[in-house]
Amino acid sequence: MSKRAIEDVEAVATAVDRVKRKKEKKEKKEKKEKKARKDVEYGVQVGANGAMEEGLNEKDRKDRKREKKLRKAKEKEEEAIVAEEDGMDVELEKPSKEERKAAKKAAKEAKKKAKKEADGESKSGASSSSSPSDTPAPPVTYSTPSGPPAVSSGYTENSELTSLPKPTIDEFLTKHAIAITDPHNTNLRPITSFSYLPSNAFDFTGFTSPTPIQAATWPFTLSGYDCIGVAETGSGKTLAFAVPAVRHIIALKVRQKSSKGVRAVVVSPTRELAMQIYDSMERYSEEARLSTVCVYGGVPKDEQRAKLKRADIVVATPGRLNDFIDEGSADLSNVSYLVLDEADRMLDKGFEEDIKRIIRAIPSSTRQTLMFTATWPQSVRKLASTFMTSPIKITIGDRDDLRANIRIAQTIEVIDQHAKESRLIALLKKYQSGSQRDDKILVFCLYKKEATRVESFLRSRGLRVAGIHGDLSQAQRTHALAQFKDGKCPLLIATDVAARGLDIPKVKLVINVTFPLTIEDYVHRIGRTGRAGADGMAYTFFTEHDKPHSGALVNVLKAAGQPVPEGLLKFGTTVKKKEHAVYGAFYRETDGTQTSKKIKFDD
Repeated sequence: MSKRAIEDVEAVATAVDRVKRKKEKKEKKEKKEKKARKDVEYGVQVGANGAMEEGLNEKDRKDRKREKKLRKAKEKEEEAIVAEEDGMDVELEKPSKEERKAAKKAAKEAKKKAKKEADGESKSGASSSSSPSDTPAPPVTYSTPSGPPAVSSGYTENSELTSLPKPTIDEFLTKHAIAITDPHNTNLRPITSFSYLPSNAFDFTGFTSPTPIQAATWPFTLSGYDCIGVAETGSGKTLAFAVPAVRHIIALKVRQKSSKGVRAVVVSPTRELAMQIYDSMERYSEEARLSTVCVYGGVPKDEQRAKLKRADIVVATPGRLNDFIDEGSADLSNVSYLVLDEADRMLDKGFEEDIKRIIRAIPSSTRQTLMFTATWPQSVRKLASTFMTSPIKITIGDRDDLRANIRIAQTIEVIDQHAKESRLIALLKKYQSGSQRDDKILVFCLYKKEATRVESFLRSRGLRVAGIHGDLSQAQRTHALAQFKDGKCPLLIATDVAARGLDIPKVKLVINVTFPLTIEDYVHRIGRTGRAGADGMAYTFFTEHDKPHSGALVNVLKAAGQPVPEGLLKFGTTVKKKEHAVYGAFYRETDGTQTSKKIKFDD
């Protein structure tokens, strides 16, 4: 509301009040003067009467009292007359009905005008008088300007790699079904040998050569580009982002002598996967004298909080990292290297908003972002488009369609629900006896109670067994997983908490006692075997209760070249569309682009 409008309203609306205040002030002044004169007169009379009081007779005293009463009555009458005159003056000076109506109308119009101006100001920007709690948060921008990479570790292609004939490179790409989508047209060649990595590289003892995902992503990640890696589980994705992360921080420390604080963040969906990534990254970060910390829920915060103060690399689950960000213990303002591992799994677990909060805490102008995923659904594509800058997409195999590892021999057994326990015992006796006694077998159940029951059942049969599920404490889960990895307990009962990302070496067999809720979870369950180029086996018990998944399972088996049992085909091969949480089976997921429409003009 303008200043002039406010003054006009006040001038009209307070006219009566000003007149009234003026009259009240005048009345008080006159009363004060009368009281002063009266006090003087009474003082003289009291003094005179005090001197003559004793000389007066009774008649004189009565006459004097009568005079006093008359004088007081006269004064009261005069005061009443003055009050009446004052009231008449006020009444005469009051504005007329028309004037009051005009003043009221002017005030109403001014109020409307003020409201319109206020609405306009709120749309154009937040008011400066708003409190921090009332001020809306600024919009979050996840993308960074397109162009050259934000930060590069100084990668230069090895001369020996450059001199390789192009047909040799093409053969490598074709053999491993590697598809590279490069919007920058860099023409960087895959690093097919560890010797082609830049100097002062790491100790790769125990590895023969880079895996396809490592070979294809390293040239781009070492050059500082945003990158999306789509590959099956067990393909070596951890090393694909661990090596560039360490070199990235080393390059920063060379440029910035006083470089301190967290520089790289790796986010994973589960505590077990976070600890596994931490173990791998710590090996290479220690060689470079860098500090790595792992933060996850289920344990006290104090120790993790203390380690965060001196960390260079943070491996974390979304929830616990956001807790530290909110309380101010995790400062990500210097982070320039972000990795989202198992991105599709994080979205499945409902971590999308947590991921965005983490990204919001990291500067976008200097951030290099890497995303690794086993599948490439629309939800992951949408997330990537919100905060990645012209990323290079590298796909190993046809990952747009769900495919299982072809090195895993899949066996589907259609059985009755009550026959599961006896069949499980038979399989364990077959594959965990004699020379195979210490072979690692991973048994999956659907629910925590089922996992507990199966674990107790197998233990009662004298088998060495451990369990890992959500009802166990973090210490119990860590202990069980460590025993399984070390071979002290070769049989592990697990729910889907262990199905994704965990790299447990030399798992010979996976048994699905109960089919999972989705076909994606099935693929990732059996993906715990056949890792790092090894062969594996998977047995799955399929009951009539699981028939809605029969069509999708048949497709996965055919795509991997596995036999399809007749018992499975009887349930049908129709793939049931995944239902939307709100719109049910009638929901159609689109890519968000507008479709063309035919426009007709009337003659």
